[in-house]
Amino acid sequence: MLSSCLAANRGAGVLLIERNDVLGKKLRITGKGRCNLTNDCSVSEIIENIPTGGSFLHSALNSFTPGDVMSLFQSLGVRLKTERGNRVFPESDKASDIVDALIRCMDNAEVEVRSARARAVIYRDNAVCGVSAGSSQILCKSVILATGGLAYPSTGSTGDGYKMAGDLGHTITPLSGSLVPLNAQPDICSRLQGLTLKNIRLKVFDDSKRAVFEDFGELLFTHFGVSGPIVLSASAHMRDFGRAKYHMLIDLKPALDESKLDSRLLRDFRKYSNRNFSNALDDLLAKSLIPVVVEKSGIPPDTKVHSITREQRLSLVGLLKSFRVEIDGPRPVEEAIITSGGVDLREINPKTMASKLVRGLFFAGEIIDADAYTGGFNLQIAWSTANSAAQGAAEFALNN
Repeated sequence: MLSSCLAANRGAGVLLIERNDVLGKKLRITGKGRCNLTNDCSVSEIIENIPTGGSFLHSALNSFTPGDVMSLFQSLGVRLKTERGNRVFPESDKASDIVDALIRCMDNAEVEVRSARARAVIYRDNAVCGVSAGSSQILCKSVILATGGLAYPSTGSTGDGYKMAGDLGHTITPLSGSLVPLNAQPDICSRLQGLTLKNIRLKVFDDSKRAVFEDFGELLFTHFGVSGPIVLSASAHMRDFGRAKYHMLIDLKPALDESKLDSRLLRDFRKYSNRNFSNALDDLLAKSLIPVVVEKSGIPPDTKVHSITREQRLSLVGLLKSFRVEIDGPRPVEEAIITSGGVDLREINPKTMASKLVRGLFFAGEIIDADAYTGGFNLQIAWSTANSAAQGAAEFALNN
């Protein structure tokens, strides 16, 4: 949608081919329906948050910065606000406001929209000459492939663009999910299914005991493993599942250091000194978590609290500060927020997003092999590459 506006504003006649019954279907659900449209930081900070393709995107990001994104949407009547971590949202908390703004932009630029599913890019003499869509063949001078990836297929992201690019000779790097829930110990997680832990500290380590992620946030136990905002962020740092194993340590009480947590346990143990251990943690932990913690502690559940030794209590403190969960791997890419992998960046001009293999072919957004951490960085990639592709495609069409 943004590419079509910007290309049309440069004087090109633009047709947008949309397979869904509404425009911006995926954009409408981003950020839990709030749309974290960018991050209000410098280009260098954006690149630091793009583990795949950051250096390639340097030119595109400098040509259309976070400030440019914010100015554009404000000029289209969207009031914005900045939240924790410099995350930018519409003031209304409605992603639909971003979609509506883009539709207004398209209307003003006289972009034509056609409801159809693009099947293939037609080319002759190594140059684009049209698109096959539905039962029609549409002649054109340039094409921008902005079809998304494989994440959220219900929104139309079913990998069509990868097939079209592959049919034109482009290399598609291995596809997987990023910002994705994780499969983890079913013996523990299934028992805790539905439990949300808020304001916990999470650390993730690989099998060489190297910390690959650490942050505060919210975690959700599910029947398959773990999810929640902090887990999605952590998953983007766990990129070697084929070669490495990962585990996470959850600090269940990050507001208390070990000494203060021990004092808290002593107070609870005095209060419930004649109870069994399994019934003495109600003031400290969620109900569903207690039997799992008791089991992992190694203290027999029927042990009277007054007979628990100092060593056992300190061991329990350590467990609460470092609750270990083994990670088995990521969930399928269809459950991810963003796709990792895509059109090989070595086959794309970083300044114009033009194909190096087929003249008149351009790329924008998730279809290319670039993805970032959470915080508005992935949408910034989309906007910046859309801008570069629009300039390149319009210039190519008008000069040919």
